[in-house]
Amino acid sequence: MPEIPKKQKAQVIEKTGGPVEYKEIDVQQPGPDEVLVNIKYSGVCHTDLHAVNGDWPLPTKLPLVGGHEGAGIVVAKGDLVTDIEIGDHAGVKWINGSCLACSFCQQSDEPLCAKALLSGYTVDGTFQEYCIAKAAHVARLHKDIPLDAVAPVLCGETPQSLRNIRTGCGTDLCVAGITVYKGLKESGARPGQTVAIVGAGGGLGSLAQQYAKAMGLRTIAIDSGEEKKKMCLEQLGSYAFVDFGTSQNVVKEVQEATEDGLGPHAVILVAVNEKPFQQAAEYVRPRGTVVCIGLPAGAYLKAPVFESVIKMVTIKGSYVGNRKDTAEALEFYRQGVIKAPFKTVGLSELQKVYDMMHEGKIAGRYVVDTSK
Repeated sequence: MPEIPKKQKAQVIEKTGGPVEYKEIDVQQPGPDEVLVNIKYSGVCHTDLHAVNGDWPLPTKLPLVGGHEGAGIVVAKGDLVTDIEIGDHAGVKWINGSCLACSFCQQSDEPLCAKALLSGYTVDGTFQEYCIAKAAHVARLHKDIPLDAVAPVLCGETPQSLRNIRTGCGTDLCVAGITVYKGLKESGARPGQTVAIVGAGGGLGSLAQQYAKAMGLRTIAIDSGEEKKKMCLEQLGSYAFVDFGTSQNVVKEVQEATEDGLGPHAVILVAVNEKPFQQAAEYVRPRGTVVCIGLPAGAYLKAPVFESVIKMVTIKGSYVGNRKDTAEALEFYRQGVIKAPFKTVGLSELQKVYDMMHEGKIAGRYVVDTSK
């Protein structure tokens, strides 16, 4: 049995609005159905900053340890836990636990459970050295997966900045691997079919393109700028790029980019503003599916009723992945077909990362090392 200290370092939110305080707190003991994970690395997501600021209508626990993308090693477990062992590698993600008994949990929709526990929001999360999570919900990580690199992929919650803050390099602040993989599954698109990814040049979109390629889908990237065009076509595997900033007719261009001119079989919306959500139903093909993932502030969905009916278009939302989705998304990563670049800083520097996020000066994805 590994030696577990009584005290640990953590970043704690004492009041809404912050700041976070780097301090010493107690190490908790796992309950009968829980595990204690020695967090080695945790990704930093814009949702973590929302938790600090109290931006969402869902109240946070206070005081609160934030974070929901933690990768580490199981060091203790409850008496009822039999399917994960001390020493196993595990990931603590957005869904920390659920009741496992309601109708949603019984049909693998545990993210919709009314009693779901949210890491770094309603329960203490991964910005600490030792974190508690329900054993049924921790991600099982192969030991050949680097813990620092996999942390951002564990992100599987609501992905977009409510205040439309972008990073300095043009990528979204949250690289939600599990979330975009779930959205692609929800689209129903099959290998060989075409998917349009709106917001393709951001962090979410770049991962969505990689997952789509791994799933055998053809992708049309929709974004703006020569740098993003080059990245999408040369690095991320899309066969076409539509620049909404220069296009005279986005709907027409997207449809013309498909082989038969009827439009893509599905549209994945990870955009940070409202307009793309109004256009998607116009260019998706008959019987196509529009999947909404991004959350632009105050946005509404609108679609032409006549065309949506006669084309039999499906418009749906996609939240986060269930436990099976998580395992599948991580397996793609383990096989080396998904890349999520990141920078590492010490846990003690978390407030600096938040400050850069708030000012819109952050470039790239950050992972905190809990040992520093």
